Amino acid sequence: MNTSPSQGIQLYHALLEAKNKGGFSENLEWLVLPPYTHLAGLQNLGDIQVGAQNCSDKPNGAYTGEISVDMLSDLGCRYVLVGHSERRQYFYEDAEMLTQKISLLMPRFIPIFCVGETLEERQQGKTEEVLERHIKEVFNRFTYISSEVVFAYEPVWAIGTGNTATAEQAQAAHEFIRKVWRPFVGETRALETRILYGGSMKPENAADLLSMPDIDGGLIGSAALNSDSFVQIARQFPK
Repeated sequence: MNTSPSQGIQLYHALLEAKNKGGFSENLEWLVLPPYTHLAGLQNLGDIQVGAQNCSDKPNGAYTGEISVDMLSDLGCRYVLVGHSERRQYFYEDAEMLTQKISLLMPRFIPIFCVGETLEERQQGKTEEVLERHIKEVFNRFTYISSEVVFAYEPVWAIGTGNTATAEQAQAAHEFIRKVWRPFVGETRALETRILYGGSMKPENAADLLSMPDIDGGLIGSAALNSDSFVQIARQFPK
């Protein structure tokens, strides 16, 4: 919940200008997930993809203030963030609600599904238990995964705290997520599944994190509010 629509457009143009200058990996995919109020204004401005931070778990109806997947589709969104730690914590989104969102999104959209442990859970050695639960309590309810799914590993203890998982800690979590995901989609699709690091990636740590074999990109938070820091991270994506 940052930036006005006009500020969001300015930020988009700054990123687009940097992207068009080149010098980035050919494998790098650019995506921004602005507030709902920005989506219409960002349509057709350039080739940086635009997605949504959330969607309703209801298809339509008398749900004042909610945004449906059909609305997002009409706004050109292809990606939708699901299960962000802040949505889980502040808005009490549970497995039932997240399952319903995924069912509405597939197969038209690509969900970016967030998983991750709190500081207390990490200190208790429950990281893998939490990651496995977050994945299975939702995706066990589907007989077939009908669209691509992107995962974002969010160590909640590293978000907005100044702490960051080491590259080795992040790699271990990403590798485990891929292991849990493999039975759902098979070996080939599991290897192709993108798993993003979402725990305060910034220019100072991006290179180390992105060098890990199972870290396929970043879900950038506060560093994305400044075009220079976002671009610095993008330049460190392996070529």
